[in-house]
Amino acid sequence: MESDSSSIDLSRLNEELPVKIEEMLKLSNKEDDIISLRLLDLTDIDDFMEWFTDDNVNKFCSRDTTFISKEDAMQYIADVVIPHPWYRAICLNDKPIGSISVSSFHGSDRCRGEIGYEISSKYWGKGIATKAVKMVASTIFVDWPHLARLEGIVAVDNIGSQRVLEKAGFIKEGVLRKYYLVKGIPIDIVMFSLLFIDQQLTYFT
Repeated sequence: MESDSSSIDLSRLNEELPVKIEEMLKLSNKEDDIISLRLLDLTDIDDFMEWFTDDNVNKFCSRDTTFISKEDAMQYIADVVIPHPWYRAICLNDKPIGSISVSSFHGSDRCRGEIGYEISSKYWGKGIATKAVKMVASTIFVDWPHLARLEGIVAVDNIGSQRVLEKAGFIKEGVLRKYYLVKGIPIDIVMFSLLFIDQQLTYFT
């Protein structure tokens, strides 16, 4: 890791007490990045465009939405993202780098929800998506008490996303053939699930 001229001089700790040790470490250690979730708004348009137009991300997305201009993207945020029942920006040190959402089913299927997430490919492999999924899993059954099951649907060749769900405590249930349309083509997917009871057991162990 490269040296950081802004790092805290630990020799000054005695002079600056009482200062929480955790806060000092966050200031001096770049590895202690803060991952958070929040609502997305129109001022996030530039960050939103970064991951939404990322070809590496779109390779595995079912959407076929494209934007001709930034104004089109802002309209999409206003019409689709903001009214969504559960949609959050994944933020790294307050900067939105991706999104995570839960979509609810209806009628006799209302006990199920489907989680979806994406982050800019330059942040892949850092454990950020896994932490975001865990954060959602720890709250969604409280936010939506009608849910008994949270599903994750992943393309069979999207190994990275499958690992995210496994690390977040989801159970791999099997492969469903030609189950999901991606760019108009039906693909095989791996079905993962997390039950309310599973999440409770994970939380208390």
